[in-house]
Amino acid sequence: MTSEIGSITVTRGIRIEASPRYLPDHSKPDEANFIFAYTIRVQNDSPETVRILWRHWTITDANGQAKEVQGRGVVGEQPVLGPGEAFEYQSFCPLTTPWGAMEGHLTLERADKSMFEANIDRFDLKSEAADND
Repeated sequence: MTSEIGSITVTRGIRIEASPRYLPDHSKPDEANFIFAYTIRVQNDSPETVRILWRHWTITDANGQAKEVQGRGVVGEQPVLGPGEAFEYQSFCPLTTPWGAMEGHLTLERADKSMFEANIDRFDLKSEAADND
């Protein structure tokens, strides 16, 4: 299944694209287990070097139940991005409903040790079963 751009957000020259996709081969709809993968691409279009320190997600299912997920870096790394550089990673999200949404932010550190949050706008997680609801 192909990914579509779910959201594009630019904060202080940091462009973040989120591309989700449903993974039917890893899901078990009969057991209320829906697995979604997502690709995040962070492009540094600012004139400063930044390092990704933290991630923070709010994941909301179709019942309105929200879960906060946060942690150090992304996929076990704290990549440094110079001007014009990009970093892309993939991860996944399980839901107990056929659709939901994610949004959040990355905490970035500049060379002078000052920090800021780069937002990740809401993007939908939707399985084929969601079309039947």
